[in-house]
Amino acid sequence: MTKAEIIDSVYERVGGFSKKEAAEVVEAVFEEMKEVLAQGEKIKISGFGNFVVRAKKQRVGRNPQTGEPIPISARRVLTFKPSQVLKATLNPHKSSGSGTFVAPTANTGASSSGT
Repeated sequence: MTKAEIIDSVYERVGGFSKKEAAEVVEAVFEEMKEVLAQGEKIKISGFGNFVVRAKKQRVGRNPQTGEPIPISARRVLTFKPSQVLKATLNPHKSSGSGTFVAPTANTGASSSGT
């Protein structure tokens, strides 16, 4: 989904906005999120998930072609952890809470009596 599609969706779902106003609202939300994340703060959206900025230390990597060690500079990375609500929406076949997948049983058409 693109930003333009998000703007169209907001425009259609929320009455009382012009398309230009819907675009301004979406832009304002994204700008606010960028500013908060740039400050190193966490964003928690209930029912959706958490955006967290993490600091990674400098480390040594390897050039995959030559095997030569190369330094990888320290940097900040953005991570996203989905909420349980979002996980359940994405995986409705999983039972909630157990964390294990129960495979459906195959119906082979054979009876258990053996006749």
